[in-house]
Amino acid sequence: MPATAKLHTTKRSDRPVARTIKSSPQGVRRERNCSVARTLDIVSDSWAFLIIREAFFGTQTFEAFRGALGIPRATLSDRLKKLTQLGIFRQVAPGSSLRKEYRLTKMGFDLYPSFIALMQFGDRWLATGKPAPLTLVHVNCGCDSHPIVACSHCGERVEARDAIYRDGPGAGYTPAKAGRNTRRASDGSRFLLGRPSSVSRALQIIGDKWSFMVVREGFFGNRRYDKILTELAIAPNILTDRLSRLVSNGVLFRRKYQSSPDRYEYLLTDMGRDLYAPFITMLHWGDRWLAKGKPPLLLTHRVCGHDFHASVNCDRCQQPIIAADMRYRLTYDPKVFGALGPRSVDA
Repeated sequence: MPATAKLHTTKRSDRPVARTIKSSPQGVRRERNCSVARTLDIVSDSWAFLIIREAFFGTQTFEAFRGALGIPRATLSDRLKKLTQLGIFRQVAPGSSLRKEYRLTKMGFDLYPSFIALMQFGDRWLATGKPAPLTLVHVNCGCDSHPIVACSHCGERVEARDAIYRDGPGAGYTPAKAGRNTRRASDGSRFLLGRPSSVSRALQIIGDKWSFMVVREGFFGNRRYDKILTELAIAPNILTDRLSRLVSNGVLFRRKYQSSPDRYEYLLTDMGRDLYAPFITMLHWGDRWLAKGKPPLLLTHRVCGHDFHASVNCDRCQQPIIAADMRYRLTYDPKVFGALGPRSVDA
């Protein structure tokens, strides 16, 4: 994702450039090519997200997924089929068993850093005074780990104002895909089903596509209602709803810039800017797996001056984390939720 108000063209002009796109004459909405949006197409479906999350905790069979999530059989079958078609899972029949297992592919396991970045955000901002559901332990260094999102070149933490960006080879606009999760689901609490999860709390706020795209416009430096309305070709009532919810959730704040009539602009709060880390982590996954070698944006780290991608690193040993190297201390009993216990360590 871009840094706040620092949109750069391929010539790296210092003036922000915003390309306004409206619906086509045929009424087809067009949207900015975005690897984060492509990633959220997958994880912003609450059931798909919950299934992937359980897979990281070792769940592999149909009945185990169903028992942990209380998901209807037809819905589970549909999501497992779609996630397999997308390449997140592969089906395996172990030994002579006729029972199929669903195992994460390399593409699926590669979502782990994005989940961890969202978890760190949720732990910081959405814990509501309660202890985090789990503590990460990095096996490689043996330490409790609070991973950071860092520059892949220099290893330093990256925040919203630390990066500039320019168009990549995949930049541009394409017709919005039918069926994308742009509606605010009436059952947004579904993200919270099953075991406690800070990732679930984060996606409850930004998990629908319009909410995400409104926050993204904040990183592009677009703060005013009319500008966001035009850029997203969004219905006014939907934009008003999302802005209101993002303000009430602490992601944005309103600031008056005109009187008679009163007009307001919407700026990212500290909490909102902290979404930059999980956004650029999802950007990297989307670039790697969904951009067909043509990333829409290229990021440059101001601190070291090099192009980079987001790397989720252990804050103690500075090494990139992978799912196989992580263990957990839990503040809950997974059996209470009918779920499998993840690989854990003694408290």
